[in-house]
Amino acid sequence: MNRRHFLLYAGAAGTAALAGAGLAWWRWRPADPAAGASAALFAQTFDAPDGRQLALRQFAGRPLVVNFWATWCPPCVREMPELDRFHRSHRSQGWQVLGVAIDRPEAVREFLIKVPVSFPIAIAGFAGTELGKALGNTTGALPFTVALNAAGEITHRKLGETRYDELLSWVHPTA
Repeated sequence: MNRRHFLLYAGAAGTAALAGAGLAWWRWRPADPAAGASAALFAQTFDAPDGRQLALRQFAGRPLVVNFWATWCPPCVREMPELDRFHRSHRSQGWQVLGVAIDRPEAVREFLIKVPVSFPIAIAGFAGTELGKALGNTTGALPFTVALNAAGEITHRKLGETRYDELLSWVHPTA
């Protein structure tokens, strides 16, 4: 194969890869939330890792980041310290973070011993998957993160791992 053919094939392969990535993004991007999804979120009550009930209505009225995660999900595990950092640095500004574990209670408790976080965790199991779908995660993939303003309106959604700097851009969008 001469250099000209190689470049032609390499260019075609690169174009196909970009088209495939675009299709994958379109397929995996969050869908529009269902009508009343925010109200459904705040109507939920789940178990906390300590066995107490965690009523999500307590999070209404202030900005909130909700992260759907699981202990068996590597990107979920990687982003937990980022979410905790965001929570610690922005709670004085009224921001809250809530982790919604799509997992078994025992696994969540064991994980939080190794990776403690300063924000509340709800153990939701399958009900968390349904809640995530209502918020726009129709695939059920994890992690999935949603930001709501103080009025309960969804301002940002992301399917996939998030980072501290990205969360900052949700709080302080550039003009």
